[in-house]
This record gives sequence, structure tokens and C-alpha cells, in this order.
Amino acid sequence: MKIIIAPDSFKDSLSAEGVARAIAEGLAKVLPEAQLIECPMADGGEGTVASVLAACNGELRQQRVRGPLGAPVDAHWGWLPASATAIIEMAEASGLQLVPSEQRDACITSTFGTGELIRAALDAGAQRIILAIGGSATNDAGAGALQALGVGLLDAQGQVVQAAGLALAGVARVTVEGMDSRIDQVRFEIAADVNNPLCGEQGASAIFGPQKGATPTQVRELDAALGHFADLCAQVLGQDVRDEPGSGAAGGLGFAAKAFLGARFRPGVEVVAELVGLADAVCGADLVITGEGRFDAQTLRGKTPFGVARIAQEQGVPVIVLAGTLGEGYEQMYAHGVDAAFALASGPMSLEQACRDAPRLLSARAGDIARVWKLGAKA
Repeated sequence: MKIIIAPDSFKDSLSAEGVARAIAEGLAKVLPEAQLIECPMADGGEGTVASVLAACNGELRQQRVRGPLGAPVDAHWGWLPASATAIIEMAEASGLQLVPSEQRDACITSTFGTGELIRAALDAGAQRIILAIGGSATNDAGAGALQALGVGLLDAQGQVVQAAGLALAGVARVTVEGMDSRIDQVRFEIAADVNNPLCGEQGASAIFGPQKGATPTQVRELDAALGHFADLCAQVLGQDVRDEPGSGAAGGLGFAAKAFLGARFRPGVEVVAELVGLADAVCGADLVITGEGRFDAQTLRGKTPFGVARIAQEQGVPVIVLAGTLGEGYEQMYAHGVDAAFALASGPMSLEQACRDAPRLLSARAGDIARVWKLGAKA
């Protein structure tokens, strides 16, 4: 019997690798003869680098970069030497978790550090760079990252403008003569499912600015600043991608990646599944077990269980989901390749307790699933 274990991380509790290990331990107690293959997954957000490196025997590299507020931070990124592929989580350099809640300010944060990570990947000889862009603290249209890669931002007096959200309003000219020439030789991919444009009511500032500390007035000012920056970029590039789906991702980093790096957007779980070889692993399997912290209607928006179930469904392999909680609308996934879903809690307990006991609960629920599976095999 062959079982594929392909979960995402459980936020604030366990990494995807830890979740997979706990499930495998529970299954092994009941099905000791089973072939258990652990494929930790991610959807382009937190844990993407860890999942890929665990599956591909890659290298975790460290780079000191400029954080979202300008202070230095030690950021990590993944390197797959066999394919000269770099995996970068922008949250490592420009993430919301790097900014204390009382200091969150979308007007002044910058993606400069993300650009420094891209530069480190170029220095390593990357031929393909995958940007996982979830969890950003920024709203600068990716201007900071571009600045780190040699793009010039100048004011009316020809002085350098330090990229940040509202600072873009003071940019009078964008120059590309100093842009790193190695970029043209690299294939860039954005692992994300955000379809928002850069500006407007559904744009980066309006939809994501408030969670990054922007007030209603600042949202309007940021939207105008990003629109102004997009105007300048269109003049120098001869194309305008501000309205393309995904340009508003990560505070507009999607815009910069599309316009200046030629990046292609792909669903995050699709990218990770390809890198870890999930489709090949599922081939010939009897069962796939996936999971995430909260399994609900939002899962349909390209989260890990959705992507895993689609791959399994294509090969006619049943899928069971183990989740921290089952939220509203999770039943919709039964029409998309999921055959059954179970929550971890065996009785009343707080979220804190569930997070703390996640390894034990996962192992126990996996054991229960294995027992039911054995009953079915005997029938």
C-alpha cells in the first residue's frame, strides 16, 4: 500500500515537514507495511522554501539585507544547484512579521531587501528565480526591489529618492540604464494566486493597505503614488501592466516583477508541486493525505489541499484532508477531488491547546484514518 502525505504547514504550530512527519507516525502504527512518502507542501506563502528544500535536497542560504523599515535583517533563501534555481520568500526580507504591529506603516516600508535577495541569487548564478510573495509589509509597487537591482528613482532635481510607498509621489524620473544586465538571462516566476490590479478599488493599496497600517486617507494617497509611479514606468518601458491580474500582489511587487523582470505568474501550489515532483509521487498511490491549519471555502482559492486534490483526482487517487479546523464552506471541496475531511480536535479545546498538541492530535487522527482504511480493505 502506498500513501502520499502532502500537507501544508499549520500556521503558528507546525511546519509542513512536521505535519507530514506526525501523520506518517500515526499511519505507521496501524499500517506498518505501508509505503509512506512524505511530500511537505506549500502554496507560495510561508514555508515554501522549507518545503522545496526538504523534498529536493537543496541548500538554505542566508543573506543580510535591508528590512522593510530599513534596519538590517538576516534573510534566508533556497538554492537548488542542480537546476540553478533560487526560491525566494519575500516575507524573509520584506514581510509583515518583521514589523511590530505598532510600527506597521505602508507609507514608509520598502521591498529593497527583496531586491537584495534577488541580487544574491543572481550572484549565485541563478537561471530561474521563483518569488513567493505572500505576507508582505510593503506597498511600494516593488520600487525598492527595483532600486536594489539598479533601477534609478530620481526627483525633479535629479536626486535619488529612497523607494517607499508615499515617496513614489516625489519621483520625477525612472531610469533603467543601471539595471542589472543579468536579469535578461534569468526566468522569473511569481508563485501567487492574487489577481488584483495595481491601482483602483481592487488595487494593492485599497485591498491590502489597511492590514499593513494604512488609514483610509493614506490608502488614497498610496493609490495615487502607485499610479504616478506606473505612469513613469510606462514612459520608460513602453508598456503598462498596472491593470494586469496580479500586478497588485504584495503591495505592487507583482507590478515590478511583470514590468521589469518579465515574470510569469503561476499558482503557488502548482509551482511547489512541480518542484517536489508531487505528480510522479502520486502515480500508483492508493491514498493521498493533505491538510492545512484551516480548511474552508478559502481553500478553493488555490491553497495547498486544492492543488494536491486536483493532482490526485487526475490520477484517480482518493484524498483525505486533515485540518486544524473545518471552517464554513469546506464541503465545497468535495466537488474538487477531496473525499473526506477531518478536524484534529477530539473534544472541546482552545486554539492554543490545539496548536500545542498538534503533533499528537495529527498522529492520532492519522491512526484513526488508517483503522477505517483497514476496515474498508477487509470489506
